[in-house]
Amino acid sequence: MPKAINIRTALPAAAIVALALAGGAQAQGAAPPAAPAAASADVSGTYQCKPNPDPCTWPGASPSISQTGNKLQIKGDNGAIADATLTSSTTISAAATFNSLGIVRPDHSIDWSDGTKWSK
Repeated sequence: MPKAINIRTALPAAAIVALALAGGAQAQGAAPPAAPAAASADVSGTYQCKPNPDPCTWPGASPSISQTGNKLQIKGDNGAIADATLTSSTTISAAATFNSLGIVRPDHSIDWSDGTKWSK
């Protein structure tokens, strides 16, 4: 006659096996996996600012971006400079004096939260 399965011990054991197979098991007290580093996209260069729908007041018509790793420096036509960070391969966070967030598009243009679009 087959032995009866104790449901109280079988379910937790099955859950542990399922987690281990899925890669979700982690030793108690172990550090969580490190987050992947932000992918570095090349956004350096000179751009043409296009109203979309707002005018290009801060950067002027031809802003430029210099890049070292994920650190960026944005320079406007008038010489104004803003530090920025490439937070992922598709996002930029620009500090004062620009104070905008940018989305890097597949065509390498950048849509900014100030309502402008920059194209190379």
